[in-house]
Amino acid sequence: MTVSRSIVLFVLAALAEIGGAWLIWQGVREARGWLWIGAGVLALGAYGFVATLQPDAHFGRILAAYGGVFVAGSLLWGMAVDGFRPDRYDVAGALLCLVGVAVIMYAPRAG
Repeated sequence: MTVSRSIVLFVLAALAEIGGAWLIWQGVREARGWLWIGAGVLALGAYGFVATLQPDAHFGRILAAYGGVFVAGSLLWGMAVDGFRPDRYDVAGALLCLVGVAVIMYAPRAG
């Protein structure tokens, strides 16, 4: 149950952070305005909150592992929202990052 909860929280954090950054990008770079920027800031704040809900108590471990989720999630977001087509190196790099997430977060540790 703890691993599945952790994975759900990583997905929610990725949606909030990547979505928030994308909203700010749209507000500034695509001139969509302050409403988009404000929504992005709120989403980024939600990301910070969601990260605190992870079952592991170590900030550094959570953020290090989340970095791998962010890499893979960013490529998926780009595919879904911006029509980005990753090449095999993008995919290989994202898979390596997710393996890193699994090792950092879910490897058995002594007491």
